[in-house]
Amino acid sequence: MNRVGFIASTVLVVLALMSSMLFVVDQRQFGVLYALGQIKEVITEPGLNFKLPPPFQNVSYIDKRLLTLDSTDTEPMLTAEKQRVVIDWYVRWRISEPTEYIRNVGLDETAGAMQLNRVVRNAFQEEINKRTVKELLSLKREDLMADVKREVLETVRGAKPWGVDVVDVRITRVDYVEAITESVYRRMEAERKRVANELRSTGGAEGEKIRADADRQREITIANAYRDAQKVKGEGDAEAARIYAESFGRDPQFAQFYRSLEAYKASFSKKSDVMVLDPSSSEFFKVFRGGSSSPAVQPARK
Repeated sequence: MNRVGFIASTVLVVLALMSSMLFVVDQRQFGVLYALGQIKEVITEPGLNFKLPPPFQNVSYIDKRLLTLDSTDTEPMLTAEKQRVVIDWYVRWRISEPTEYIRNVGLDETAGAMQLNRVVRNAFQEEINKRTVKELLSLKREDLMADVKREVLETVRGAKPWGVDVVDVRITRVDYVEAITESVYRRMEAERKRVANELRSTGGAEGEKIRADADRQREITIANAYRDAQKVKGEGDAEAARIYAESFGRDPQFAQFYRSLEAYKASFSKKSDVMVLDPSSSEFFKVFRGGSSSPAVQPARK
């Protein structure tokens, strides 16, 4: 029984020792291995790792994911016009160099967030002091955020690098004291109306220019089409006249009869038209009365 107990105790001790010598680094973390209080190794790849049992070696973990720092300070800042504004912002950042971070910042993410909050707020205060309220409401806000990010990066990458990377700095809200809110909105409204009127004026001028050009092109097209049509019509009339002249020249009597027929046809263009003629004196009626006796219907001589 004593022997069995000894073996069981030995197995438990070995298992406890083995568990203290193995550790797992998650893919979302850095593993920092310490030997007698000094950083021996930083493990960046996930997986199972081996170390000496405490107190010879210890391990701690630092988050390597992209972190978000939200502003918590509601103290107003002064603009270039000495107006008091309160801004809300956030920063996206991550720990990129664990060794530098531990040496110059702290052992966890909280220490870095506290120092980063102070640096970002100071940068915002410095940049807002250079800008007016109008600029905070306009597209120039992007320039403000870019300048703040640049200043923060200069600080964290200075003589004692923090081992962090600032990915983005954004303003989420700008609040003004009630005394200036109405005047700010009035200026914004007036500015928007001015821009809208300029755009409408420019658009109207462009529209008139386009319509004038379209009218000019239409007139040119119609004139060219009319010219071409008249040319074709003239050529057709000339050809018809030539054909008539050639045909009538071969048979003048038929030409006279045809002209008479066309005249009567034009005279009776309406059903209500009435004409009173003397059949004995009309060459046209002689054709119907005399048949082929009229020379107008005799075939042309070859």
